Amino acid sequence: MKRFKLEKLQRHRDFGLLVARLGLGVMFILHGYPKMLGGPESWQGLGKAMGYVGVDFLPAFWGFAAAFAELVGGALLILGWFFRPACLLLTLTMAVAATMHLRSGDGLAAASHAIEVGAVFFGLLFVGPGKHSVDQR
Repeated sequence: MKRFKLEKLQRHRDFGLLVARLGLGVMFILHGYPKMLGGPESWQGLGKAMGYVGVDFLPAFWGFAAAFAELVGGALLILGWFFRPACLLLTLTMAVAATMHLRSGDGLAAASHAIEVGAVFFGLLFVGPGKHSVDQR
């Protein structure tokens, strides 16, 4: 009986990246869409998170930037277009989110999602989108 070897999955690395891009992209579109629709009042509240990293000016702008990064960044992940800039923006957005949760006393449980996906986006920044992407065509 021939044994299945996990090493053979290396041949499908680009497919694995595509699956990760699709899953993350869809979820971040779903996170960002309601934030974008929230408008200036919502952006103002969202942007106040920048205060946790020492940036206290223009909270509505920063809130819009975070919503935009999640919505448009998610779409760019799916397409694999401007992939690395999207990963960088999403990494920074997740770093601010994690810092906000940790510094506001929410604890590690509340910050864990932002930390985990931030680490994934940071890693993808180095790996790239794979061959099944607009950037690679």
